Amino acid sequence: MRIIAGTYRSRPLTAPRGMDTRPTSDRLRETLFNVLAPRIEGAIFVDLYAGSGAVGIEALSRGAAQTVFVEQAPPAVQAIRKNLSTLGISGGFTLETRSVAATLKRLTESGRQADIVFADIIFLDPPYADRDEYERTLALLGGACAGLLAAEAIVIAEHEKKHTLAESYGQLQKHRVLQQGDAALSFFRIERPEVSDPHPGA
Repeated sequence: MRIIAGTYRSRPLTAPRGMDTRPTSDRLRETLFNVLAPRIEGAIFVDLYAGSGAVGIEALSRGAAQTVFVEQAPPAVQAIRKNLSTLGISGGFTLETRSVAATLKRLTESGRQADIVFADIIFLDPPYADRDEYERTLALLGGACAGLLAAEAIVIAEHEKKHTLAESYGQLQKHRVLQQGDAALSFFRIERPEVSDPHPGA
């Protein structure tokens, strides 16, 4: 694996040892970031089930202001730390080693306390076979943890092409699907009602 573009372009990445890890392919990562290109500069990026951290590090390489890596498997946490250290990345990120559900709930509560809106882009890539994990996480992001999402935020789930995700999870609505090989990327956003101008013509 290598960083595709940006500050750390072509630099190699380490995958976790001793795990049945399925990193996002370079080709699919490139497709993802081609779509995200207009949004990535200065964005707050959340990399759920981060594995080696390749997707979140790619976001930093391309100009994201901050990446939050969420991963609790010790070999993967070690790989993320090694990749960040090898690349000389010492800031602009946080590493959460709790479960995804626990982290989302904690970050949502922190955001409420600070009266801030948090994430511009959330990427999730659970184990393909763990369909319940997709349901739980997307339901949280469309429900109890929807407060994490900035006004124009998007949520992207990587999954098997044959595993069709629901059209909606609470407030999250699916608006785009990209397929590549056996994998797919489903894009979600919260469809917020337009606020009418109380003083038209003013």
